[in-house]
Amino acid sequence: MSSLYLHIPFCERKCLYCDFYSIESRAPMEGFLDALEREIRAYKAYGALEPVSTLFLGGGTPSLLSPPQLERIMGSLREHFTIAADAEVTLETNPGTVSGRTIAAFRSLGVNRLSIGIQSFRAEELRFLDRIHDAHQAEACVRMARAEGFANVSVDLIYALPGQTALQWEETLSRALSLEPDHVSAYSLIVEQGTPLARLVAEGTVVPAAAEQEAILYEGTMAVMKKNGFEHYEVSSYARPGFTCRHNIAYWTHENYLGFGPSAHSFWMEKNSQSAVRWANVANIASYGGFLGEGKLPVTMREDIGRAQMMNERLFLGLRSGGIDLHRWKNDFGAEFPAAQRNLAADLEGEGRLILGGDSIRLTDHGYMMADEIAARLMI
Repeated sequence: MSSLYLHIPFCERKCLYCDFYSIESRAPMEGFLDALEREIRAYKAYGALEPVSTLFLGGGTPSLLSPPQLERIMGSLREHFTIAADAEVTLETNPGTVSGRTIAAFRSLGVNRLSIGIQSFRAEELRFLDRIHDAHQAEACVRMARAEGFANVSVDLIYALPGQTALQWEETLSRALSLEPDHVSAYSLIVEQGTPLARLVAEGTVVPAAAEQEAILYEGTMAVMKKNGFEHYEVSSYARPGFTCRHNIAYWTHENYLGFGPSAHSFWMEKNSQSAVRWANVANIASYGGFLGEGKLPVTMREDIGRAQMMNERLFLGLRSGGIDLHRWKNDFGAEFPAAQRNLAADLEGEGRLILGGDSIRLTDHGYMMADEIAARLMI
């Protein structure tokens, strides 16, 4: 089984912290859709190899698509790929960009999971983040999704904002949980190079949260989510039983995926192979359309991933999510998990950082606090 990701690069307004490729004008939309159809068609040979188990429309703001535009995209995908009957189909949605009518139309076109970018319920935090919605619109978006029959709703939140207190973060988290989402992604605010936030930090206008405060908020998040019955299945994600994001898990576990649209990434590993290929599209909508208009793929980066790199990626990705599957490790790499790394894992288990079982190695909540450091220690 494989996955598909579509990058829809249009935003009403770019948020100051976001480093994903997007533009604020929808004028190029029709040309983009033409190019997207060409790219999907160019990869139809992959469609004959594996059925698609997850499909994710991200961005940008995919909920800016009109229902006819989404119908056009879905039709092209179904023409060239086999979408499994039980496929998870996610659409990223921003409050303030949808109505009950459009949400109902998205569901009728096959979307069965909404990922709603709320980020905060506090007015001053939403203004700081340059979000276009308010708290009431965020709540209304979740309620509209439920009213139109969506049984799988995720919300995105951001913590460790400059000056944010534990009490303020608890207010946002509590308000989100009162909406009874099935999945919550809670990310700490990261200062990404090239963003307006990075410039404000460099100027000294904004002072990021201290690492100690970020750790306090993260620990509090884990405790609250556990108390409310959520599984902490990935470093920044929590789900009710049965509602983990299958698409994200595909990334974390080295399943095959194709990315369409400007800046989208792809990963493909042939069956019974210990190596893979990763590639990325140009991060510019005009160049993207230009390449495809000339009958060329818009790929600007290609990386061949050998066995050693695959092992270290599997280790790093596994630790940040549900753990390292030791049976799959042996099947994929033809060898047991290395004894030296197993001994290190045993030491970390003694420190309460991870759990070393007969079939997996996974981090504890205590271990998630230093996931990257632990992965670096275990690298092969």
